[in-house]
Formats: sequence, structure tokens, C-alpha cells
Amino acid sequence: MTSPLATEAAPFGRVLTAMVTPFTREGELDLDAAQKVASYLVDHGNDGLVISGTTGESPTTTVAEDGRLLTAVLEAVGDRATVVAGVGTNDTRHSVELAQQAKKAGAHGTLVVTPYYSKPPQSGLLSHFTQVARAGDDLPVMLYDIPGRSGVKIADETYLAMADDPQIIAMKDAVGDLNRGSWLMNETGLKIYSGDDPLNLPWLAMGASGIVSVVAHAASRQYADMVAAVDAGDLPTARAINHHLLPAVSAMMNHTQGAITAKAALQLLGVLEHRTMRDPLPEATEDEVAIVRDGLMASGLLES
Repeated sequence: MTSPLATEAAPFGRVLTAMVTPFTREGELDLDAAQKVASYLVDHGNDGLVISGTTGESPTTTVAEDGRLLTAVLEAVGDRATVVAGVGTNDTRHSVELAQQAKKAGAHGTLVVTPYYSKPPQSGLLSHFTQVARAGDDLPVMLYDIPGRSGVKIADETYLAMADDPQIIAMKDAVGDLNRGSWLMNETGLKIYSGDDPLNLPWLAMGASGIVSVVAHAASRQYADMVAAVDAGDLPTARAINHHLLPAVSAMMNHTQGAITAKAALQLLGVLEHRTMRDPLPEATEDEVAIVRDGLMASGLLES
């Protein structure tokens, strides 16, 4: 299914949140809360959401839960935002199953992370990405390059080998090499999305299509304004927004895992009732919540 907001320049939208997966206090999937979070994010500036990514605690959810979550989010916001299903795992057969499910559910695209822990050679990466793309039929694919977590980086030659694939059209970059990213955009035609909140503004200034953000759980509107400022060539305004968000970015990205701080932020904002996580991730401690609170307040995202 084609996204209602897809464009050639930004096929997955401009401001996407890597959305948390809400659970009940007993640790079960909470679909009502998921729809509330999705609606809140879209109402506050997101034109896209990534469901069942790492921030969505995807290593802890089942195929059936991923399908139910995706269906619920599509029902809530699928007519006004690009809904991207995270389908990447370190098992190609599992990822193929998730991609097929995403297609059947009506997702607008898929996010496929580099297989983690296994550290496959580049030939294995190429085979994995191609198989998962084909499993999603005509769904557009965003690759997710994050060697800090996966243990392996997608090589330049692997990107070049996929350059003519009609489905693999974008990458979420958490490598942090702006020069390499610029080269890849030029040589492969792939669209780049910032996958690292501290680098959102530099990536946009380099020509990235958009961002896939954790901090956007609390700062969607501000990031949408920053994107608009860059588009207008108003770098002073974009820099001012980026500077204003530095305390929130630091609070949410530098102290513990992003899914933990994102749920804490949503609870502070009154969007989530509680911040239950699934093991092995613990919920934010009171000290961590205080850090997030202070960061949001310093960035003007939360009233005292």
C-alpha cells in the first residue's frame, strides 16, 4: 500500500519517530495505548512512524504481536502518516515472515536492520536484504545501518550492488560518517534518513530526506520546524532549534537506552500511563526520569 504522503524526495516522510511499544503493567501488549501514542505523535508533527524497531523493543515481541501492533497503528493513523514496519532480525527466514506479514497488514514500507550479532560477510548481507525485500512484494525498503549495535557495517560495494533494486530505496544511517553518506546519496541514489538524533541537523543540511528519531517522542513539532527551516534555506533558524533541543537530546540519548527514556518522556508528557519495559530492558529509575524531566524542561518541551 502506498503511503498517503510519499514523495520521490522523501518516500517515507520527513519526520519519523521510532515509536515505543506500550505494554500493560503486566507486560502485555497494550494496543489502546499504542494507538494513543501514534495519534499523539502524528498530531504533533510526525508524518511517519517506524513500528517494531529497536526502540519498539522488537527483540522481545512475537510475530503475532508485531502484526497486531502494526494493524492497530495503521487503523489509528495510516491515512495521514507513513507507517513503516520494522522487520529486520538476525534470521533471514524470520525477517521474511515479518515482511510478508507487513505487506498483508497494509504497511507503507519496511525497515530492515543489518543482521546483528552474527556479523555476516557482505555477501550474506546482500542476500538477506534482497530476500526480505522480495518477501514484502512491492513495499519500499529502508535499510538500517547501525554497526555499533549490529557489529557489521554495510560496505560501499554492497550499497552499489543494491543501487538498481527498485524496492531498496533508502537507508537509515547510524554510522555517523557524513562524507560517506553524501557519497552514497550521489553514487547510489539512495535516500538517507538520519538515525542519530545528535546528527539530525547536519544530515538535513547534507541533503538527507528526513529523520528517524527517538527524541521526536517529545520534540516532533520542533523537528518538523527544523526540517521546514532547512528546506527554506533558513539555517540560522534551524541552528537555533537544534541548539534549543540539545538538553533534551542529551537527556534522552546519553544516559541509558533510548526506549527507556522515550517511555519516561511520554509518561512525563501524560501520553503514557506508565513506562513498563520488557526484560532485558528495565524501566527508567527515578533518577533517570529526573534527568529526562530536566532535559525536557530545559528545551521547553515540558512545563514546570
